[in-house]
Amino acid sequence: MSITGENFIGSTRSGKGENSFQAFNPAENISMPEKFVYATEAEFEQALTLAHHAFISYKNTSTIQRAEFLEAIADEIMALGESLLERAAAESGLPMGRITGERGRTCGQLKMFALLLRDGWYVDARIDTAQPERTPLPKPDIRRMLIPIGPVAVYGASNFPLAFSTAGGDTASALAAGCPVIVKTHPSHPGTSELVSSAIIKAAQKTQMPEGVFSSLNLADDQSIKLVQHKFIKAVGFTGSRKIGMVLHNATVNRPEPIPIYAEMSAINPVILMEEALKAKGEAIARGLAGSVTMGAGQFCTNPGLVLLIENETGNAFLNQFAGYLSASEPATMLNKNISKSYHKGLELAKSVSGVTVLAQGIKAADNDRNEARPIALTVSAEDFLLNKALSEEVFGPATLLVLVKDVAQLHQVINQLEGQLTATVHAEPADQSNLIPIIDIITQKAGRVIYNSFPTGVEVCHSMHHGGPFPSTTDQRSTSVGTAAIYRFLRPVSYQDIPDEILPEALKNSNPLNILRLVDGSWKNGLIA
Repeated sequence: MSITGENFIGSTRSGKGENSFQAFNPAENISMPEKFVYATEAEFEQALTLAHHAFISYKNTSTIQRAEFLEAIADEIMALGESLLERAAAESGLPMGRITGERGRTCGQLKMFALLLRDGWYVDARIDTAQPERTPLPKPDIRRMLIPIGPVAVYGASNFPLAFSTAGGDTASALAAGCPVIVKTHPSHPGTSELVSSAIIKAAQKTQMPEGVFSSLNLADDQSIKLVQHKFIKAVGFTGSRKIGMVLHNATVNRPEPIPIYAEMSAINPVILMEEALKAKGEAIARGLAGSVTMGAGQFCTNPGLVLLIENETGNAFLNQFAGYLSASEPATMLNKNISKSYHKGLELAKSVSGVTVLAQGIKAADNDRNEARPIALTVSAEDFLLNKALSEEVFGPATLLVLVKDVAQLHQVINQLEGQLTATVHAEPADQSNLIPIIDIITQKAGRVIYNSFPTGVEVCHSMHHGGPFPSTTDQRSTSVGTAAIYRFLRPVSYQDIPDEILPEALKNSNPLNILRLVDGSWKNGLIA
């Protein structure tokens, strides 16, 4: 399938703008040939108007219809074949194996939401039947469920050109909820986005979804802000930097009608190494940590950017083991020029802080012009770490900072100073338990996912996953961008009081035609109401 560089205004390709940009191949350090046209103001307004009108009918489609739509998207993505994989690899610098796995994850989460829709329980139906004989006042019939919030703006992530982008988790969960989606394509992988957008449109047509249920726009910076400010947009999904995330957040809260933004932004994901764990399996932890730091050139939101351990004989032995594994690691291509520049700038800033020393560096890159990142591990004392807040900031790439603490009390002090995180990890043995329980209590307040004897990289897509956390890891710590609970970002509750049964949504009817589990007069049941 050829790439045209046009926008998708609903099902129509359109490229009326005069300004354009080109994709970039970070591994080859060259611009790619196609020109991607920025949407005009007219195209921008047309896409939003289509989404607004599509919502009127799309929100009333059945859960089965929406499930079939999501399954069709997955099928159409797979039908793109090798052309999609090759394009995504070229635009991201990621290896084909990684892209192939990410395609599987993308299609898998679309089908996961389809199963959720077929089950139907996500609407959280709650029914309290009337008690007209109650005194001194009769009790009305009240029924509550979740309904779609409206058109959603989605901003793709640079580090996941498939799974967190055009048809990624934000789009999948919004479409599952019954909300039309407008995707702002990521400039790092616009060709990939165009291919996936074509698959979504084809699936929408095959399953007879309303025109405008999905649009994809190439937007300049000022238009990106206008998108979240537009009156037809009712929620926003974003994955990216703290700087851009906060710009969008401020734009949403300062609208005449503020709307929710679910922005995943910044985390250093601390890893705490307890002494008995290092004694029992220090070498295995060193090997696993080095692999986690360097995985995907460190370009994961869950990259372990901070490691905490007690400075003693055991800790020093671990440092030597870890340095050996990291020193043998290869340089890797970063996603784009800006990320590469930011990585090297962040490292220079960290290394300039008093007390920070280089523990180990990976194999030197052969050519600095190829946007390659050399893995690095830095060390610092807890005292110096506590004195400089800049050391708590994320360096996006294959880097980690090891903080050497004097004792468990100082360990608590360091953890308590940390900002909100996506993850917090502890490696421990049963003999560590007396010191472990208070640490678990602290990090549970700091992170959205607490990990034991593993590593934070790798986010399982399942019902129980929470991929979010306190600020600045996200703008709303109650929400997740991974797992079926992600759908709740794009739903809102409505109560229906004394509404005749024939008018009620199917999820709330006495006959329970969807056969879903409902809370009826305080008890969970999946039967009908007599």
